[in-house]
Amino acid sequence: MTTDTSHAQQKPRRTGLVAALALGSLLAVTASAGADPVRWSMEGWKTDFEQASVDLARIRSGGPPRDGIPSIDNPVFEFVPGHDGLAPNEPVVGLRIDGDARAYPLRILTWHEIVNDVVGGVPVAVTYCPLCNSAPVFERTVEGRVLEFGTTGKLKDSNLIMYDRQTETWWQQFTGEAIVGEMTGQMLELVPARLQSWGEFAEDNPTGRVLVPNDESMRDYGRNPYVGYDSSRPFLYDGQLPEDIDPMERVVIVPRDGAEPLIVTMNTLAEAGAWSADGLAFTWTAGRASALDTNRIDQGRDVGTVLVTRDGEDVPYDVTFAFVAHAFHPGVTIVGK
Repeated sequence: MTTDTSHAQQKPRRTGLVAALALGSLLAVTASAGADPVRWSMEGWKTDFEQASVDLARIRSGGPPRDGIPSIDNPVFEFVPGHDGLAPNEPVVGLRIDGDARAYPLRILTWHEIVNDVVGGVPVAVTYCPLCNSAPVFERTVEGRVLEFGTTGKLKDSNLIMYDRQTETWWQQFTGEAIVGEMTGQMLELVPARLQSWGEFAEDNPTGRVLVPNDESMRDYGRNPYVGYDSSRPFLYDGQLPEDIDPMERVVIVPRDGAEPLIVTMNTLAEAGAWSADGLAFTWTAGRASALDTNRIDQGRDVGTVLVTRDGEDVPYDVTFAFVAHAFHPGVTIVGK
């Protein structure tokens, strides 16, 4: 496989940014026109397109075909002690289940977007959508069946649409909801995880493990193919933008059972250091690089780490952009905007 199949190659750069964004708008219109179940069936999909919880016209191509951005299905790890492949400030998804601690560097997730793994005996999908800076972790077991996830090559509201290889149902990565196909309406269960720096993970988990490439030559790991994205504007997105806030401002979103999620700006948390609401404790610390800033991820500007707990226990949360939070939760006020 080559890096040219990834929609990462279409991202705007600081050089020629205006031209790239104009091209992106053209691609968005073209892709929207192709949102056709007949065409998708001709691509080989066996998905039941008559079952859907979203307007299929909102689904568009992100560029690559199915699995053009290849998931990692047989992950390889090294132990934290002695691992020298990451800078201390590099962002990782930190996950710990039943004493099994693992770090998933964004330098790898950027190119693969999904890791199918088993952590602490629990089948999980560790995911990352660079266009949304969204990195939720889900349990892969649904109604007693363990699913394996891949990338569809499709987007909705600029967000990755995953599919499971058992039923070819399409799932929204940001919400974990099955939106098209046999399992429409099902929800993947979120697993508490941390979007943190490698240095922080290594210090907290000295006996943990870190994901390494199956094949180092497969991608230019460590390079950011989305240079300048988090300081430009949403890409392949034609939805409504939030008012009174930069659409690319980072926000922290915390799901709440039976209620609207709590959404607060990262800037609010950075200024406060420690902040609380609704029984949730937020702690912000410096030292984590943006994966969507400069050409090399470890040189990205410091955007900090947020930890969210309730009664001292980690809770699921995500760090995304304001436009994403607004797209999926348009009626929810963003605190601090």
